[in-house]
Amino acid sequence: MICSGEALSYELQERFFSRFGAVELHNLYGPTEASVDVSAWRCAPGSGERRVPIGRPIANTQLYVVDAAGQPAPPGVAGELHIAGVGLARGYLQRADLTAERFVPNPFDTEPGSRMYRTGDLARYRPDGVIDYLGRIDQQLKLRGVRIEPGEIEAVLAEHPSIRGVLVVAREDRAGQRRLVAYLLPVNADAIPGSNAIRDFAAERLPDVMVPSAFTWLDAFPLTASGKLDRRAFPEPDWGRLESAQAFVPPRTPVEEVLAGIWGEVLSLDRVGVHDHFFRQGGHSLSAVALITRIRGIFRIDLPVRAVFESPTIAQLATVLAAREARPGQHEKIALLIQQIQARQ
Repeated sequence: MICSGEALSYELQERFFSRFGAVELHNLYGPTEASVDVSAWRCAPGSGERRVPIGRPIANTQLYVVDAAGQPAPPGVAGELHIAGVGLARGYLQRADLTAERFVPNPFDTEPGSRMYRTGDLARYRPDGVIDYLGRIDQQLKLRGVRIEPGEIEAVLAEHPSIRGVLVVAREDRAGQRRLVAYLLPVNADAIPGSNAIRDFAAERLPDVMVPSAFTWLDAFPLTASGKLDRRAFPEPDWGRLESAQAFVPPRTPVEEVLAGIWGEVLSLDRVGVHDHFFRQGGHSLSAVALITRIRGIFRIDLPVRAVFESPTIAQLATVLAAREARPGQHEKIALLIQQIQARQ
């Protein structure tokens, strides 16, 4: 059996082998501009691969993964996939502009006039020379001024042993802020890990801006009648309080109560515990600035933004504020402000 034209998911591969275990399954990749197929991979059941690769280039074909500077990306680093070789088309009929845009000079070949085709696909080489397809470059997101490739995040999350399928998108939360959401399919529906465990797994391998704010487990991805992902049918994630490593503890002091109110406004949460981690509840560098700005305005204390990173829970930050209260006259000022705030509630 040959699969081509659409990305082959790990879930579909396993479904195939569960029904047709004795039949070979080959995953092929390639665009029309390069004689349809340019790489091949023989799938294996129970291989442990959470992402089905597109394999290695076929004979007389060269595949390059190129970074934004036009240089070969190292193994494990994502870049745009370029195709060269005898199977390359001459260009687009009567579309010289588009031909010049997509069929570019090949700097990796010494033959005069050699060209390669820019696929617009995101890919990466594995250390063993096998290629992973990560999605389309035009599906990249821009979040807080940073361009993000969802395929890179999906590739990392797919390595978790409890995840058999993943899709990462950007959605607006209740406050209208765009956040990353990861929709996950479990390997075992009876042993689904908590969001914090998945978040920690991602945070160890991705920069902060690429770690999703919400994780939603599904039994299956919604599909259209033609069998493609129906992105509009994915459910709204739960933007409420994520589970903490400790049980929920409500504010115990007036200072913690005020901080919890600020926390909830900044993160669009109805309930915040004093041990909840600011960044695990969806916070990021820009929201940390907003948090500190509000704290400065209420407590009249010049607290640096790094305080949120060093003391990311309400309990910890309240301790920092208490230390600042030791200054002459500061304690009375804060107590008066808290009374005024409580009187308005």
